[in-house]
Amino acid sequence: MTTMQNHFWAGCLCYITGGKESRFPDRVIAGSDVVTLIADLGNQIPDRSWMLYLFELFVDKRRNVPLELNIICQFDNQNYFEAIFGGHNQYRFTKILPEVGHSYKRQIIVDPINHVINYHLSDIQADIHETFQLHERNFKHPSIRLKNITFEGSRQFSGIEWWNKISTHPYPIRYQVQISLLKFAKDDSLNSDGIKYFPYHSVISDTDRQGEQYPISFINPRYMDDCICYNVEKGSSNTGLTYPNILRGGGGFNMKSFLRKILR
Repeated sequence: MTTMQNHFWAGCLCYITGGKESRFPDRVIAGSDVVTLIADLGNQIPDRSWMLYLFELFVDKRRNVPLELNIICQFDNQNYFEAIFGGHNQYRFTKILPEVGHSYKRQIIVDPINHVINYHLSDIQADIHETFQLHERNFKHPSIRLKNITFEGSRQFSGIEWWNKISTHPYPIRYQVQISLLKFAKDDSLNSDGIKYFPYHSVISDTDRQGEQYPISFINPRYMDDCICYNVEKGSSNTGLTYPNILRGGGGFNMKSFLRKILR
């Protein structure tokens, strides 16, 4: 029996540059970005399906567990922010909802000492902030325990994900967006003034590699305030985003695909 492929993603992995190589930084305890909703392109999401504007920080270099603070858009016009751990929903944000014309700062901050994860969301225009703290008492996962996780970042992914419960293709996105200020923080960047973030230097394409044409375009990649910024619009592409383009080479290793397989 053939299993229907109904899960797709396209985007990029974030890196810093050290010498001639790009790598993920060591001792990472936080990641952040800013997502701006530029336009509502209409709801073309199939029945019982949903799509996500992903912000993922993976932790534990052995397990590579994804922590996510995503915009989720559903077929029934429910659009919201969700905190996710290891593929399982943990909290739906209630004070802040996606609204065209607004920019949202997303942060995931791990506490290696107390084994706590903070998902922090800010509506920049409305000056509204909402935080969800995940700990052992409110944690929901069938096979992983927080106390067994090493709280150190291993990867950060930015992009789009589709779940299609009707057919075997990704579908048009709900929002045209700008992703900006892709940053990370290390375990020595905490002080009395808060947490100090540093910019990633490059991003490298990563997709599910199902041979699909994704109905999006990653356009206008650039540096803004010393950080990588890009836009996602409707279009057609068979790849994610690599920037600067000098990094584009052979097929490379599909890290996100590998991580999803081992987490199934």
